[in-house]
Amino acid sequence: MTMHWYYGNPMGWGGMAMMVLGLVLFLGGLTVLAVVLLRRLPRTPQIGSATRILEERLARGEIDADEFERLRRTIESR
Repeated sequence: MTMHWYYGNPMGWGGMAMMVLGLVLFLGGLTVLAVVLLRRLPRTPQIGSATRILEERLARGEIDADEFERLRRTIESR
């Protein structure tokens, strides 16, 4: 009976290392693909961010209080 150095695993250490490397590359590729696809999704505008922008413009003095209220009502009606 011949004793094998890999103790019954026909792939040996090299095969195991290639399998692990292949798995890491596959999972890394899936992660990259998911990130790219998620970044391409269209983002819906949020009312809170529009109101925040109006508040910043009011604080900087770019618009007055009447224009702020008019624009805020317009945003909230949509």
